[in-house]
Amino acid sequence: MWGIVVAAGSGSRFGGRKQEALLEGRPLWMWGRDALLAGGAAQVVVIGTADGAPGGERRRDSVAAGLAEVPAGAELIAVHDAARPLASARLLASAAEALLAEQADGAVPVLPVVDAIKQVRGNLVTATPDRSGLAAAQTPQVFRAGALREAHARYPGEAADDAAMVEALGGRVVTVPGEREAFKVTFPEDLALARAWLEAGR
Repeated sequence: MWGIVVAAGSGSRFGGRKQEALLEGRPLWMWGRDALLAGGAAQVVVIGTADGAPGGERRRDSVAAGLAEVPAGAELIAVHDAARPLASARLLASAAEALLAEQADGAVPVLPVVDAIKQVRGNLVTATPDRSGLAAAQTPQVFRAGALREAHARYPGEAADDAAMVEALGGRVVTVPGEREAFKVTFPEDLALARAWLEAGR
């Protein structure tokens, strides 16, 4: 299994390149890389850092740049957001195990949606979906290499994540339980939350 860490975003809501922000002396992207290696990835490609391959304008462009670095013989590919530094090695391992056990094309860690969800247009609520069938997706997401490459070659436009691209082309994607600590660092205060998680775990 190979891994791709996407670290090319501008971090506009964070106020700068959050993937380079330090957490206990290490940039966020390094936490993600190390978790993939510990979880079973033989090699990890980091996209968008000074030492890694350059990223693209869109997230899918950065993943495509990572795919170009992964050898054709790879069977499984994990895609991980650099902004989720506390995702554990076990999360990757469980996703890979589920993909193989279910003979699926992809596996995605998810958490149940606990808040009421509203569909809105402007400031008007247009619907309240039943949240019992909804889940919040996380990374790392694991795919059969052929399914992921085909999705990137054929899917038009942007997508919410790589799993959405595989799903849209008829791929079978299964879920595994996510981790609350694998939240996405989006705002500066999220970095303080990540530090608090680490302190609480000691």
